[in-house]
Amino acid sequence: MKSRKRIIWIWVAGLLTLAILLAADLSAGGLPSVDILKHLRLPRAVTAILAGIALSLSGAQMQSIFHNPLADPYIMGISAGAALGAAVATLTGTNNGIPAGLTIAASASSGALLSAIIILAVSKKFKNAGELLIFGIMMSFIVNATIPILQAGAESESLKLYYSWSSGSFSNTTWLQTAMMLTAVIIGTITALFNTKELDIIIFGDDFASMAGADPGRIRMTALISSSIMTGTITAFCGPIGFVGIIAPHIAGYAFSTASHRTKLPGTMLTGSIICIAADLLSRTGETPIPIASTMAFVGIPVVVYMLLKRPII
Repeated sequence: MKSRKRIIWIWVAGLLTLAILLAADLSAGGLPSVDILKHLRLPRAVTAILAGIALSLSGAQMQSIFHNPLADPYIMGISAGAALGAAVATLTGTNNGIPAGLTIAASASSGALLSAIIILAVSKKFKNAGELLIFGIMMSFIVNATIPILQAGAESESLKLYYSWSSGSFSNTTWLQTAMMLTAVIIGTITALFNTKELDIIIFGDDFASMAGADPGRIRMTALISSSIMTGTITAFCGPIGFVGIIAPHIAGYAFSTASHRTKLPGTMLTGSIICIAADLLSRTGETPIPIASTMAFVGIPVVVYMLLKRPII
């Protein structure tokens, strides 16, 4: 009973914190007009919340299926695959009559899923989590070497669009794009929540999962599909944003004091939303807005360094 009351109070405190940060984010720089609130600030705030949910939930699933406390879409190379997909759609300008936003989202999700499949295929070849982590980083390097090749033949307008996208931002999203992100988050979240019991099982290893009658391959594929859909779509419209998927699951796990994914995943989604809204607010505290990717790095890197010092993975 005490544990249940504690969880309820944590949720109340978390939702209250999110509401306060949301109000501060919407009113930053002075009270806006109705048009500015409706077409600029509200879509940006909703985008930040959706990004927090998607990236943190993806990170939590990847940490479970790869038994790696530092796994997340950004570090494991899935965001890099999404970035490559978005770069292909942006820099080549091949929409084929399909709306540009839908083309970018589909390309980014496809790139994320392809990276996830590659990681899944090679994951059993490595002896420890550290080696798999290095492989993910190497995939990111390969993508970073490939994108300049696309840039070399791109038009100037496409390059401007790509450079603006690559710095990361929750701004300039339309309600149509927000609806697309919401759809991806709903699909990814439902898939993840239906997989909670299996995620609880696989954290004890493949052998235990098999003895319990579960299919480790199916569990991983379900989690990767969920993560790829969400990561790809968010990356398509917000750019590559790191560290949310790493730190949010750990903060949620500590706050709720549980490893059960039934409790941890919703808590992780709330934590990710708070982190992204706070990052959006911090990015606009000065006279010149700071890219979200930079703000998130300033917040995330100290946490990751602390985790490495506390629990080395290599």
